[in-house]
Amino acid sequence: MSNLATFAEVAALAGDLARAGMLRALMDGRALTASELARVAGVTPQTASGHISRMATAGLVSVEKQGRHRYHRLASPIVAQMLETIMQVASGPGATRSPLVVGPRDAALRLARTCYDHLAGRLGVALADALIEHGYLELTSDGGLVTEEGVKFFARLGIEIDGLTLRSRKPSARILCRPCLDWSERRHHIAGKIGAAMCAYAFEKGWIRRIDETRAVAITPTGERIFRETFRLQLN
Repeated sequence: MSNLATFAEVAALAGDLARAGMLRALMDGRALTASELARVAGVTPQTASGHISRMATAGLVSVEKQGRHRYHRLASPIVAQMLETIMQVASGPGATRSPLVVGPRDAALRLARTCYDHLAGRLGVALADALIEHGYLELTSDGGLVTEEGVKFFARLGIEIDGLTLRSRKPSARILCRPCLDWSERRHHIAGKIGAAMCAYAFEKGWIRRIDETRAVAITPTGERIFRETFRLQLN
């Protein structure tokens, strides 16, 4: 009964409009203040603090203190995966909603965005397809692995797989590679440690940059060249 009660509590917390807005804002992996989350949700800072406290107690968000400031982020990749799945269901054929006018921001989100700490959208799916086609990854609906050729490929890029797997022997360690169903493309992109490492590397090398006030990321001219020449991607 307690498990059922917890399930109902988490569902209710995520189902509130203001809290749903806060959780979606945290899907880009960054930490936000209570004031920033209040602005996103359209509520007062006091109301936002109450929402944040309830979500933190339920394990949906975590709080980090830095000096006098408190920052909030999604508690774990599992929470991000839950939210991405809800988005997929909400945008599915059975969803009842008014037709959306797709504007520039929506187009940008569909092209490339962050899904917590890894890449999603057409870019994320295309990267997964390319890595699988070249034999660097093997991906199924419920798991994935990096092949020996993949280890060499990522090393050439500057991503050392050994460094990502040092803690993999711990039961609580994050999975190296797993599929994540993309809500806009309805196909899998890459999550897990390797997905996070690729995303962080792309930001570090200037292949992508964040678009303010959204999860969307823009592909830079350097990124376009790298994705075309190294990964053989055609995103246009």
